Amino acid sequence: MTRPNPRQSAALSAALAGAVDLSALKAKADAAARQPAARPAAGQQGQPAEQQAAGGPWIIEVTEATFQTEVVERSLQVPVIVDLWATWCGPCKQLSPVLERLAEAGGGTWILAKVDVDANPRIAQVFGVQSVPTVVAIAGGQPVDAFAGALPEPEIRKWIDSLIDALRDKLPGIAAAERAAVDSGELPAEEPEDPRFVAAEEAFERGDFPAAEAAYQQILDAEPGNEEAKAALAQVRFTARAEAADPSAIAAADANPDDVAAQLTAADAEIAQQLVTEAFHRLVETVRRSAGEDRNKAREHLVGLFELFPVDDQRVAAARRNLASALF
Repeated sequence: MTRPNPRQSAALSAALAGAVDLSALKAKADAAARQPAARPAAGQQGQPAEQQAAGGPWIIEVTEATFQTEVVERSLQVPVIVDLWATWCGPCKQLSPVLERLAEAGGGTWILAKVDVDANPRIAQVFGVQSVPTVVAIAGGQPVDAFAGALPEPEIRKWIDSLIDALRDKLPGIAAAERAAVDSGELPAEEPEDPRFVAAEEAFERGDFPAAEAAYQQILDAEPGNEEAKAALAQVRFTARAEAADPSAIAAADANPDDVAAQLTAADAEIAQQLVTEAFHRLVETVRRSAGEDRNKAREHLVGLFELFPVDDQRVAAARRNLASALF
């Protein structure tokens, strides 16, 4: 999976895989089921309150009482991606709308289950959540992958696509949902994969970053306007730097503010730790206090990092304004 912090997400996934016992939530759900059911409000008969509140058929709000039915049991058919969030969490407000858009675009191939951790602390405890947002994929009744932090939309989309591809032959509901979505026009018919991109992605997945970079560059040489290849090339270059980054790079750069190379490395490390605003600020300030070739290196590095994020990302917009101020 391409992501700014592969080590963090991999560690979280490893900690969850095969180690989460969801039976405690089932007991909670069984107890709730024995209580008299509240009469549904007008216009809501036949649809769970949690789903009605979420505003979409593929997006549901889940509580401790409904987790067994809405998440565990549904995950026997299609993946359920659990968005663990809190009302006070700033990054959650960036991540949740992205997940909701992708869930609607998925046409039922997966379900987004939103969990307010303050209102449902038992769910957060079961998953060992240490920070929000945390996103956990459930399939076949068990966690299969996860990540923490508000990742850029292209990386979340790739993570979800990889998840669906890996589970398509294991969960019967995925293929059925895809067929239904294509028949209804909600999803376009699948186009043949571009072998150039397949080769580049395979090189990236096996960690051969020079080969992946060369493959994407070859596509751009032939098609300079190919935005997908351009974004992928930026991701490959960043991932290669992040994989080689020294964890002490940030402290080293803070101790040597005039060392431009150290500032570039530290900015990569901060992006890898989801410290996006901090990384942008570091490079803007480097541009502000440097000159000549050093200034140009910092500017180009910052612009390259912008390409890792959607064009409408507010952090990028703010950093672009600050960069313009620093330059002029």
